[in-house]
Amino acid sequence: MLQIHKHMENLSNLTSKFPTFLLTGIPGLEPVHAWLSIPFCCLYAIALSGNSMILFVIITQQSLHEPMYYFLSMLSVTDLGLTISTLSTTLPVLWFDAREISPDACILQMFFLHGFTFMESGVLVAMAFDRYVAICNPLRYTTILTNSRIIQISLMMTVRAIILMLPLLLLLKRLSFCKANVLSHSYCYHPDVIKLACSDTRANSICGLIDLMLTTGVDTPCIVLSYILIIHSVISIASAEERHKTFGTCVSHMGAVTIFYIPMMSLSLMHRYGRSAPKVVHSMMANVYLLLPPVLNPIIYSVKTKQIRKAILSLLF
Repeated sequence: MLQIHKHMENLSNLTSKFPTFLLTGIPGLEPVHAWLSIPFCCLYAIALSGNSMILFVIITQQSLHEPMYYFLSMLSVTDLGLTISTLSTTLPVLWFDAREISPDACILQMFFLHGFTFMESGVLVAMAFDRYVAICNPLRYTTILTNSRIIQISLMMTVRAIILMLPLLLLLKRLSFCKANVLSHSYCYHPDVIKLACSDTRANSICGLIDLMLTTGVDTPCIVLSYILIIHSVISIASAEERHKTFGTCVSHMGAVTIFYIPMMSLSLMHRYGRSAPKVVHSMMANVYLLLPPVLNPIIYSVKTKQIRKAILSLLF
């Protein structure tokens, strides 16, 4: 009887329903975390100031109250959400080695991090649709993309993100975790968390895969299809100068799509198939995936979109 009691005690020590997790900075570079925080701070500052500037310019400049810029403001909001979601844990880990994160804080961070990722994917589809209507059906542009329709699109993207996230996080609650509770990144990432579970995670993996199919799996073909139709329409334009000018309006959006989807797909593949890769590679890719779009999107749109550039310059000078 005493042996059974001891065995049960050992088992309860080994496994807990939902433990306090330990975040990881950049593996192998712990002694220089304070120095590494400097470039991270610079990137976060660029992301926060750049997206805030674009948002402020679009809200205050009456000339930018058009569908294209409304969608751009949504992109800035999702980028700000992603930046704040990761900044809250990444900088404390690098500055103070504050690695512990409570279960509730971990779930909350996952909700916002993955939720804003799903929303950004939806915004990129909406922006592709905007470019398709503007180029392929310009006469009906204002009647198709009315203010009420833009509000409906933004609500649909938000509702989709919430509906996809809730089952994913509720399924986490039923898992039991072993004592090995050290995460691979400086934030809570769903595939990373379920890897540490002792119990069966098939339902979690299936739910994660369904979410991926209903976001990236639907959004990517929609963006590709819109660009096929845009290219077909642009080729039919007689003047080479007009073709160049028309296609130039899509360059910023194509840049935003590239810097969002390529790092995201690379990280997903790394978590599924690249487990033998060095931990530092996982960590760097995870940070690139979440920092690259918020940092580069404002720069791309400021450089490539004349109206945004003019508005920012007039505001600054």
